[in-house]
Amino acid sequence: MYMINEVSKITGVSVRMLHHYDKIELLVPSKRTESNYRMYNDEDISRLYQILIFKELEFPLQKIKQILDDKNFDKEEALKVQRKLIFEKKKRLDKIIDSIDETIENLGGTMSNKNFKAFDYEEIKNHQEKYKDETEKRYRNSGAYKESQEKTSNYSKNDWENIMGEASSIYEELAKLMDKSPKDEKVQELVEKWRNHINNNFYDCKIEIFRGLALMYVADERFTKHIDRYGEGLAQFLGDAMNIYCDNNSK
Repeated sequence: MYMINEVSKITGVSVRMLHHYDKIELLVPSKRTESNYRMYNDEDISRLYQILIFKELEFPLQKIKQILDDKNFDKEEALKVQRKLIFEKKKRLDKIIDSIDETIENLGGTMSNKNFKAFDYEEIKNHQEKYKDETEKRYRNSGAYKESQEKTSNYSKNDWENIMGEASSIYEELAKLMDKSPKDEKVQELVEKWRNHINNNFYDCKIEIFRGLALMYVADERFTKHIDRYGEGLAQFLGDAMNIYCDNNSK
């Protein structure tokens, strides 16, 4: 076990930041002494390592928490994907350095498209999209996807209008409660209503699937854009509320 000062020395993360991670439940120490001193084990240190990698890739802290708390989180797979993304970031930074060197040599000259080419983020975005596609392919092979396909294949236009209308109604009700905590009783009632909506119209939405959806709503910009039409930040708010719901109903 490591005391917080030792963790700070080992990792370079300040004690103040470790306190913050504990407060937002991103990295909660496995043990506390009778004097309430934080004590971290090797698993905690490993989680902190993941946090730092995701931070380097500019993931928001709340999103990192959702990823790491997902029961289906695969550490080895995550490291492989992170390595690819970090490598692409490194190549991009090398290009920016070369561009700066060329600009220094040509001070006073005309800036060209070549000077700005180094800032292109397209390659990293391509890798991120590839990772999303691989995740979707795995989902397509799941029982939930097949059940959804079978159930929805027989829906009429009227059925879809009713389903989409109910979904919009839930989003609108949630958007009105965004000034409250995701733990709020009314918010949680709507989250359960949302899960039932999925159960009734698409597939058996088990807790682990529901938690995965919470992550997808904030990790996939297509979902985020759609949900945020009902209120800026609603996708994040819904995702947070769904994670709380899953924590309360996982036993």
